[in-house]
Amino acid sequence: QVTLVESGGGLVQAGGSLRLSCTASDSGRAFSGYAMGWFRQAPGKEREFVATIEWRGSNTYYADSVKGRITISKDIAVNTVYLQMNSLKPEDTAVYYCAAASRVVGGIAIREYDYWGQGTQVVVSS
Repeated sequence: QVTLVESGGGLVQAGGSLRLSCTASDSGRAFSGYAMGWFRQAPGKEREFVATIEWRGSNTYYADSVKGRITISKDIAVNTVYLQMNSLKPEDTAVYYCAAASRVVGGIAIREYDYWGQGTQVVVSS
């Protein structure tokens, strides 16, 4: 059973930065072979794709709305995926979710991901 735990959310002023973390575990086994993604859901809106990264490789892909401001990365040694968010805007306010897909390359669709974290709240004030 894969478990994902997000952390790092909070309140930040517009223009500020936050780094979200997602630590993964797989019932005591080595965590590998998954593509990892970050999604977000703003109040009253559908959950949307933010970024994805291969667990074994280095390929990444971003939503157009966050390109140049947000970077996804990973540290395999500690089974953790990060989302570095800079130049934050009020429209980035949302609950951010970490997700794992049982495939090498992640996609942008929610249905492609098999496991989800509980989410971490990000609020960007103007």
